[in-house]
Amino acid sequence: MPMPAFEEYEPAGDCACRGCAQRRRALARARAIPLRDGGHPAARGARRALVLATAAGVVLGGGGAAAVAVTTPATGPVALDDPGSPQGGRAPLHGPKKGPVGKPGAPSGVKRIDRTTIINRAKLWLDAKVPYSMSEYWTDGYRQDCSGYVSMVWNLGTNEWTGSLDKFATKITKADLLPGDMLLFHNPADPNNGSHVVVFGGWVDETQTHYIAYEQTRPTTRKLATPYGYWANATKYIPYRFNGVTGGILPEEPVPGPKPGDSTVFPGAAKFGPGQTNDHVAQLGRMLIERGAYRFYPKGVADRTWSDHDKLATQAFQRAQGWTGADADGTPGAHTWRLLVERQGIDIPPTVGAAPGPGGVRAYPGASVFRPGRSHEAITALGRQLIKKGFGKHYTSGPGPRWSEADRRSVEAFQRAQGWRGASANGYPGPETWRRLFA
Repeated sequence: MPMPAFEEYEPAGDCACRGCAQRRRALARARAIPLRDGGHPAARGARRALVLATAAGVVLGGGGAAAVAVTTPATGPVALDDPGSPQGGRAPLHGPKKGPVGKPGAPSGVKRIDRTTIINRAKLWLDAKVPYSMSEYWTDGYRQDCSGYVSMVWNLGTNEWTGSLDKFATKITKADLLPGDMLLFHNPADPNNGSHVVVFGGWVDETQTHYIAYEQTRPTTRKLATPYGYWANATKYIPYRFNGVTGGILPEEPVPGPKPGDSTVFPGAAKFGPGQTNDHVAQLGRMLIERGAYRFYPKGVADRTWSDHDKLATQAFQRAQGWTGADADGTPGAHTWRLLVERQGIDIPPTVGAAPGPGGVRAYPGASVFRPGRSHEAITALGRQLIKKGFGKHYTSGPGPRWSEADRRSVEAFQRAQGWRGASANGYPGPETWRRLFA
């Protein structure tokens, strides 16, 4: 016999207040309908105790006619964690058994910490690729969302949220920002709408239009060149300085001069444009193809001679970052180069419906499409092509638009058939896998 599930119900009582009266009427109409907290405050504690006692009596075999047995509702789709949601309130650290450890701290008891240590702590989760979650806790006891991350970086000893972090800090101006400070957007009228926080890691250049943001967001912790104050709700992000910071600016690391053959150093805008033929042009094309610009190259590969293909692909990448005007003119500058070399920024979005690009090959939609939890029509197209090529044995149904382990294993089989091993056959399609699959 299936065990009944028990919900709270409202005892009769004789309170005449509106809340209790409404609940008595509701109970009379349908005793199987679970009632919510509310009504007269004095009734809440007694109601909870009575529900627990009644349910326990039935489980132990004592019956209990007053208990209301209801059918447990079916579980619907679980909403994904959203860094734009409120961060769950203040909470203590969590131990290895997922239980709370100690009590929440107080803003007046902050620990002293220097800026170097703050940034080094920020890199701990970055190196560990901590997955984003508003309900899970990392091994250090901090909640794996944006405010839990800042709580960890500042070594607060408690899990804060976007509505309480400002109690540990002092508001400053944009001109005062130093590595280790935070940029906070908390929407008290509607915390679900955009609330987020990042750690300021320093300016990208002297224009102070972009800064390095350390943040906890989906899918994992990231460090990214970010427009001031953020990608969305930019004007609502407020700079704050942690009250426990001991001051001092991070010592500047010496900037090494370019070494011969160093492909990470921006070679200068003069290397790109009509009439230019060099290895930097080929490197630019390869990096752009990896970021979703495959459709701009008819042969699927980049060469050493600058062409309109390079300009259009560069412009598409720049526009994907939200840049306009002279910032998206199709000529790579130092910032464009840095984002490509460091694999940061936003990939070039695919064409509508992943339509075939130049050369008759479907446009590669970018690596970010093929990740757990993602849904995209290009994933369906990928699966169908794998089946067409004879690599569909891992599909028990579908394929469909949501990335699955069957997709990954099928791609891995295709990659191994190309003779690739190791990281080249990890089951996640890159531009060359995509080109060969659809060729």
